[in-house]
Amino acid sequence: MSDFIAEADRALLHPKGLDQFDTLWALPLEAVDEPNTGRGGWSSVFRLDVDGQGYYLKRQSNYLTRSLARPLGEPTFAREFRNIDRYRKLAIPALQAAYYGQRQVDGELRAMLMTRALDGWTDLDTLLGQWSLLGEVRRHAVLRACGELARTLHDAGQVHGCFYPKHIFLRASGEQYLAQLIDLEKTRALLFGQQDRVRDLEPLLRRATAWSVADTRVFLATYLHCALDSPQLDAWGSRLGRRRSRKEAR
Repeated sequence: MSDFIAEADRALLHPKGLDQFDTLWALPLEAVDEPNTGRGGWSSVFRLDVDGQGYYLKRQSNYLTRSLARPLGEPTFAREFRNIDRYRKLAIPALQAAYYGQRQVDGELRAMLMTRALDGWTDLDTLLGQWSLLGEVRRHAVLRACGELARTLHDAGQVHGCFYPKHIFLRASGEQYLAQLIDLEKTRALLFGQQDRVRDLEPLLRRATAWSVADTRVFLATYLHCALDSPQLDAWGSRLGRRRSRKEAR
């Protein structure tokens, strides 16, 4: 795979050599969290700021995932990068890649993925912690933004696989909110219709404990593009509730 450099970031990164694999790998940066270890290697995330533009640079070594298509394994970032590119082509709002590259160095498979930082955006998990303070207008705007994001995702034939509050980022735009997704590693095609849709949505509703029954109906009405008194909402609520009960019983 050739190195990927987003045209929108090339002019900023190139003059500083930050579009080169060896330069990015050697750049002294402080990790933003503890590195992941296992899979025979390690993976870590760093913050990088370039002339006012924030990025997250993720490095990994011998940190592989295996699949039927790639039984010998590949860097987990390779899969994530392909999914980021797929979302871009399908016009699903999500984080944007600035750079991807991988190298074989003395038997070590290194990979790097750099994405634009979502500065000015807030994850849904944080907003849920402030839910009672937001006011009804803002709460409904957040719910509609989340519902529209889920509908766009599924209508494009994709399942996120980790549709959790911490992976949904929002930003106020007037009286509305924009929403987008991060952490696309587990994305796959939506193959089983309503079953896949319910399976994707249920983890969000199980974790969004601050949402009332009325809040959930606003979210589902937006997702289903139907009225708040539609019988569809009751049917979907029942299916989601049954799946939640099964998950919580385990």
